Amino acid sequence: MARKPNYDFERKERDRLKAEKKAKRLAEKQAAREEKAQQNEAPGGTGTQGDGGASTA
Repeated sequence: MARKPNYDFERKERDRLKAEKKAKRLAEKQAAREEKAQQNEAPGGTGTQGDGGASTA
């Protein structure tokens, strides 16, 4: 005999998995953004000053 469908539970379960996946992707993007900012911070500080002087000359 087939089971009785529980549409409300199935919809909530899909939404929960979707939200979990979205949160994971958001956290990965945030970490990547912070890592990129840290990489640009060290060499960018000295390079920006040198570039600024060269562009005005």
